[in-house]
Amino acid sequence: MRQRSINGLRTIAALIFCGSILVFTSCSELEKPKPEVFYSETKPPRSQDFRWTNGQTPKTFDPAKASAPPETDFARALYDGLTDTEPKTLDAIPGVASDWSSTDDAKVWNFKLRRDAKWSNGKPVTAKDFVRSWKRLAEMDESVSHHGLLKNIVGMAREPKKIEKDIDVFSDNRRRLGTEYPKPTLVPIDRVPKVTSDTKATPDVSNEKAKVEISNKTSTQANLRVPRKDPNIGVEAIGDFELKVSLIEPDRDFPKLVAHPIFRPVYANGEEFENENLNPDIVTNGAFRISSVSEKGITIKRAEHYWDKKSIKLETVTFVPTKDAEGALQAYKEGRVDAVTNSQFEPLALKLLTPYFDFKRVTHSALNLYEFNRQKAPFNDRRVREALALAIEREKLTDDEMDGATKPAVTYLPFTPPQIKGKFEHDAVKAKELLETAGFKDGENFPTIKLVVNRNNVQQQIAQSVAAMWKKELNISTEIVVKELDEMEKAKREGDYDVLRRGVVFPTSDETANMLAIFKSVKIVKNGAAQNIKPQINSSGPKAEDVQNPTYDFNEADNRNSSSEKSSNEKSGDLVIDVGEEHYILTEEEALLEVPGIPLYFPTAYSLVKPYVRGFEINTLDAPSLKNVEIESNWQPSKHKNAS
Repeated sequence: MRQRSINGLRTIAALIFCGSILVFTSCSELEKPKPEVFYSETKPPRSQDFRWTNGQTPKTFDPAKASAPPETDFARALYDGLTDTEPKTLDAIPGVASDWSSTDDAKVWNFKLRRDAKWSNGKPVTAKDFVRSWKRLAEMDESVSHHGLLKNIVGMAREPKKIEKDIDVFSDNRRRLGTEYPKPTLVPIDRVPKVTSDTKATPDVSNEKAKVEISNKTSTQANLRVPRKDPNIGVEAIGDFELKVSLIEPDRDFPKLVAHPIFRPVYANGEEFENENLNPDIVTNGAFRISSVSEKGITIKRAEHYWDKKSIKLETVTFVPTKDAEGALQAYKEGRVDAVTNSQFEPLALKLLTPYFDFKRVTHSALNLYEFNRQKAPFNDRRVREALALAIEREKLTDDEMDGATKPAVTYLPFTPPQIKGKFEHDAVKAKELLETAGFKDGENFPTIKLVVNRNNVQQQIAQSVAAMWKKELNISTEIVVKELDEMEKAKREGDYDVLRRGVVFPTSDETANMLAIFKSVKIVKNGAAQNIKPQINSSGPKAEDVQNPTYDFNEADNRNSSSEKSSNEKSGDLVIDVGEEHYILTEEEALLEVPGIPLYFPTAYSLVKPYVRGFEINTLDAPSLKNVEIESNWQPSKHKNAS
């Protein structure tokens, strides 16, 4: 009897154990559901007809005025420039120019044009077409989109007529840069810094969209100006099929710059664009030409005279306009379009779309940063600037407070190779050491930082979090000053800030153009007279060890006598700032050495692309090319789903 009881208990225990395994397995399956592979598995079209919604109807077909999608998408499809952008690598690849070369100092470039490049009317594309089109850009002045991209070409940029709104304006991108972010995590009340405002407060609206206000205009319009004594520009036609371009500052990435749509030639004098209506009869030189324009959409067809027509797989591309993200998603779900870009998906929609294979997310070519006032002590000391940069935990800003809608920026450019030295990952130990070396052990005697930000709920919360990190890691206090955009411009002009929040969009992968867009040259203004200052690095350039072991001291913007300067320089290291010629930061390596600002985060861009679409690459520049796109007409949903 006793043995039977024991056996019975063993049986019950075994059943309980097996039951627990089943329950555990079931729970695991419930906790980790397998999502559908694709958001929409509609059948592919039988013809090479690509249907794409990239926002609303474009405002213009003029490449000179193409600032963002959908205009830039049309410009890339309809026009061929000297070069084009390889969608995956973002390198410059041949366009109308089959080859190019430069002088050793990268200030003069020669482009060899192919002789089989033609306009849609059959006439050849020549070097004179580029000269005429680029002179048109110079004459259009600030009505040119991304006018700052012209400033490094001799004679191309005029003196600005007004102060450029480069601080923080709403971009005309009409894209996911306007995505509403979740409400940031609030900083504990005992760690919230003092917040003041120079303007009247406005009521908070809980459902108001928190825009990522990133200027699509560059911030250095006045930096590289050449007086326009005559209409001549540094662009010269050498015969019919060679173009010579002269630059002010060296640019080894210049072929990447001229891949931007504004540099693509237009036929004749661009008179076709004088009418505000979209003209389907314009003459173009790209892989596609306009077939029809209507309220239902715009259709383009493969161009008969395109020099590389044989490699173009698509026969037609239909652009289907949609008013909002909801309409775009519906069109995609129902199979009326094959790709969706340039839509402002809501946070909930982003979370629901993330598991699907046809949902794409990439880092966008834009930067949110804090710029230093390097004319004021102690921010004229590089050690101080680097200490403040290293004390920030960017993951807390992007993951915790912005719910992963942005990505941490530990460099200034999203194109920066991962192996580059001097990245700004969080390093509290090194930050404290740098601050102590600069003479502020444990933050003692460090002045309260005046951090100026725009009137935006998200940006104010980010500022509070950053200020709390500076307090925690370095024992430095911060006063957050909230200003309207026009007042931020004034503060920047007058130097009435220590640290200033800015946003910049990078329309190109050209490193030099992007650096000039972020940072102006260093200048000292005293008693109404402007003086330029330039980093002096032992006259032999920066050394690798300087980045890792900085021992720098910078002369303040006052009238020191020679003995005090000598004493200061002897106590510090090699890198000092002296009054001298104007200095520009032309490479990211120089920016990482100088630390003119703190990179915070990069926005992200989103898209949906059907699995039967091949070659439609979504990249950081938001510059997809139609030249390699192909419809896989035999694609089978069931086959791909089972294979997954």
